[in-house]
Amino acid sequence: MSLSERIGNLFFFSKKKRRKKEDIEEEENYKERLLCRFVLDGAGKKIGESIAIDEDILIIKSDDKYLGVPLKHIEEEGKTLLVKGLVDRDKAEEMGEKWRHESFHEIEHPKGAEDGF
Repeated sequence: MSLSERIGNLFFFSKKKRRKKEDIEEEENYKERLLCRFVLDGAGKKIGESIAIDEDILIIKSDDKYLGVPLKHIEEEGKTLLVKGLVDRDKAEEMGEKWRHESFHEIEHPKGAEDGF
């Protein structure tokens, strides 16, 4: 391999790493934009509020339940998010509860302990 081929390969690989870093940053920015927004169904009815993203699943706090909806079913619509297509509510609750069990750690207080101390 000649010196010019080596230099060309070095440039190619370093440029590829920069693109990858830019893609990662763009994806992180996209995911951050999806958080703390109201989520509506296809009829415009409020489902809840987006609170987290677990890999490719948007976690939505809906009343006293957590729902998990694949990001491919989420569309930005102004200040809100819109769930497009049909989503199986039972499956969404199952994914949301799975996330809650993995993410939340309940704290037990000893009996007789004062609140907060």
